[in-house]
Amino acid sequence: KMLRDHRSLIVRFADKAAVRDYVTAVVGAHYLPQVYAILDDPADLAGIDLPASYVLKPTHGSGAVVVVSDDADGGTILPRPDWSWIYAHVRPEAADRAQLVAIGRYWLSKLYGQGPNKEWAYSQLTPRIIVEELLVAPTGTIPDDYKFFVFDRKVHFIQVDAGRFGPRTQDFYDRDWNHLEMSGGLPWDPVTRQPPTRLREMIDLAERLAADTDFVRVDLYHFEDRVVFGELTSYPAGGHSPFIPESWNDEFGRRWSVPRKYRDN
Repeated sequence: KMLRDHRSLIVRFADKAAVRDYVTAVVGAHYLPQVYAILDDPADLAGIDLPASYVLKPTHGSGAVVVVSDDADGGTILPRPDWSWIYAHVRPEAADRAQLVAIGRYWLSKLYGQGPNKEWAYSQLTPRIIVEELLVAPTGTIPDDYKFFVFDRKVHFIQVDAGRFGPRTQDFYDRDWNHLEMSGGLPWDPVTRQPPTRLREMIDLAERLAADTDFVRVDLYHFEDRVVFGELTSYPAGGHSPFIPESWNDEFGRRWSVPRKYRDN
């Protein structure tokens, strides 16, 4: 897929700003997190009004996020700009605007996805900075991340990541919420997880958002009163998800019917 799928759709999926228009058209804007700003110039961060809690990230990559909230550990500081392609969580008093501008400039200077696998879609994006609402679970923590693997318009597997800024866990389920005896490299949650109350809605959303492609991973957040869109990922882990046992690579792969040729509509 990284080598052959050069459709404009895949570029739109990869762009954290442009994908919002796609989600709005397919399932509705009410599934999107609130956006406070989309900036071409990080210097504009210095002059905009922001709430006490928010999320800052680049639109052209993955793995770089600054979360600002009162729930961050005291004494946590922003990373140096040249070490900022990470997940960082700081309190509002530590979110110095000048340093956020410097971090934003560093992010925009990086061409993401150009390692050994050459994740083509990211090379086609115009780098920008997006500032979104901070989603908070009822426990006051970052909510669990539900990742739906959709092959040929059908959800087959669901990955649940928990504990983004604490002890991390990862579990896999089938679409009927049967726990799968496999690992993606992180430990399972020690507590038996019940299916989310909006599971059927989430599966429906994932399949609708994936209807135009052969494979995409649809990331969603679950709350009692709503489901919130996270992202569309065409290249999970850059093609290097460490499934254990290795037989699960075949289980995932055999669900995928690779098109003979990718064509833009």
